[in-house]
Amino acid sequence: MLAEYPSPSTEMTLFLPTVSVIIPIYNGELDLPGLADCLLQQIYPAERVEYLLVDNGSRDRTPQLIADAVARASAQGLTFRYLNETDIQSAYAARNTGIRQATGEILAFTDADCYPQPDWLVNLVQGFKAPEVGLTVGEVAALPGQSWLEKYAERQQLMSQKDTLAHPFCPYGQTANIAIRAAALAEIGLFRPHLTTGGDADLCWRLQREGGWQLYFAEDAVIRHRHRATLKALYSQWYRYGRSNRYLHELHGTELARPLRQPELKKQLARWLLKEIPLTSWQLLRGKARPIDLLRTPIGLYCARARTQGQQAAQLSEAARLIVQQEPVE
Repeated sequence: MLAEYPSPSTEMTLFLPTVSVIIPIYNGELDLPGLADCLLQQIYPAERVEYLLVDNGSRDRTPQLIADAVARASAQGLTFRYLNETDIQSAYAARNTGIRQATGEILAFTDADCYPQPDWLVNLVQGFKAPEVGLTVGEVAALPGQSWLEKYAERQQLMSQKDTLAHPFCPYGQTANIAIRAAALAEIGLFRPHLTTGGDADLCWRLQREGGWQLYFAEDAVIRHRHRATLKALYSQWYRYGRSNRYLHELHGTELARPLRQPELKKQLARWLLKEIPLTSWQLLRGKARPIDLLRTPIGLYCARARTQGQQAAQLSEAARLIVQQEPVE
């Protein structure tokens, strides 16, 4: 259930609980410097936040870059902690490692390829002022892109949390930008560590449906994320979405996405050629469309095809069904 409360900007006093920010990282050398800069620029009080950077068995320069970030943070009076998860290759297992080491009342999550805005954390935690809220979801916005695929994704707002919050089964947020009340996880368990996709929806749904916690949408808690710039990367993204659909179907009984079959594919392409291209071209001449709009249908069909293939190929292992509990740190 979505909770509705006034935005932080309308409140006289900010709510500032202790927070642990948990970030799983695998081969993140290209993104880590930018992420570290964004974390160092957070306006959240330094004495009330810790940042847990969890290396998930990286084989590039990630370990050195994390060590450098820890040193930079220390020099500025901030707490960055360098953790490792080497037993299980999964972002969810890495997040669980962070959860077990965390000391905050609130656990905030983002990813290595994300760029939190300076007021991100302050805005993300305000919903927890209400004791019935166990989960807050921030917004994901696009970084400016140069490729036509990035412009398409930005135009379609493909990463917006508003899509996941409108899920017909139950609202959820992507782990690129969510926060959870630590006490809530003691009741319903942690992430399924062997799950490779769909773990964000699974945990959010368990929090709401089994734990009875409410969800709050913190729309002004913004992180920026770079969209896929190549067809290969876009295919991989939507293939993973298809696998997630299958896993969530097996775990929660949600409906599978309708498969894209050859007759429908041909019908949609014919409609694009004969109707949409002439109409969009006319709108372009009148300044009411953008060039990327000409490719909206074929790109959408490409994504749908990848999702269909991922959904058909996915098989949920017995290990992926396992929910682990929080263990005390020795």
